[in-house]
Amino acid sequence: MTDPTPETQSKPKSGWLNVAIDYGPLIVFLVSFYLFRPEGEDSVGTLFAIIKSTGAFIVAAIAAVIASKLVLGHVSKMLMLSTVLIVGFGGLTILLRDPFYVQVKPTVLYAFFGVVLLVGWFKGKAFLQWLLEAAFEGLSQEGWLKLSRNWGVFFLFLAVLNEALRLSLSFESWLWAKLWVFMGLSLAFTFTQIPMLLKHGLDPERNEGLPDEEPPTG
Repeated sequence: MTDPTPETQSKPKSGWLNVAIDYGPLIVFLVSFYLFRPEGEDSVGTLFAIIKSTGAFIVAAIAAVIASKLVLGHVSKMLMLSTVLIVGFGGLTILLRDPFYVQVKPTVLYAFFGVVLLVGWFKGKAFLQWLLEAAFEGLSQEGWLKLSRNWGVFFLFLAVLNEALRLSLSFESWLWAKLWVFMGLSLAFTFTQIPMLLKHGLDPERNEGLPDEEPPTG
């Protein structure tokens, strides 16, 4: 039996690092809010908890970019765009003392990617291939186009869902939903795409069914 190649050995590690980099800032945001939130009904205390956790969110997002560069050797386009939005909308939240901006950030991110991917699909261009870079070995151009279309529609669904949850839930409930509901839906949707990817040339032995980088979770 031959030993695994260095590439094969490093792939699980790389996958876990990507998960940590992608979800780490959001987890920091959630934990910070849980620690800073006041007891009982205190709107002023809740606002200050949101501001403090937003500051931690921004720092964690920037740290994720630095970690990606130092540990993985690159910063994905999606991570960079997500971080820019976190810093921008998070900064507005702190400056204007309004949690609206940090809550609407995922809507803007999802809507942006959804529109870009669907416009590219209509024009016969698979922009998801550019975003994910070389994530799927062997996938045909038709496969990339279908994947871009499917993720484009899914991103628009997530944008609508985020707005529905933002308008109907408390900030804390929305924050928990942001982590578990959106992460679960994204993972489930990713798995539903595997049969189509295999049909259009995906090499399961080289890709192990999933990319090292997934589209953004916001």
